[in-house]
Amino acid sequence: MELVERNLGSEKRKYPRFEVDLPIKYSRPNLFSKYARAVNASEGGLLLHLPEELGVGQQLILRLFFPPSPNLNVIETVVQVVWMDIRLRKDWAWDYQTGVRFVDISREDRDVLKNFLMDHAQKPQYTA
Repeated sequence: MELVERNLGSEKRKYPRFEVDLPIKYSRPNLFSKYARAVNASEGGLLLHLPEELGVGQQLILRLFFPPSPNLNVIETVVQVVWMDIRLRKDWAWDYQTGVRFVDISREDRDVLKNFLMDHAQKPQYTA
């Protein structure tokens, strides 16, 4: 089944992106883990909202948590920061939007992600 890009314009990409809202836990070598959110996902990477600024090229160990499901739970991967943008949120806090690409992900975890995205693409979007 082919993945279909949803509501993200007509950009040409290797992998389609999907809007998600998934918790993540990430860490850098010798530092404590932190929690954040993934707000879109593709087979190639993620858009994260982080509580801190990270440098382009930096690698992270990342755990991505899926909604409760009998077959899905969590995947662990190594990602690399490819871009970062700082934005001011409505509550006057900084939001570090960070694009990451998968550097090291097992075949099993890649399949779990791909299946999640395919299932996510088939669900109808609700608008207010």
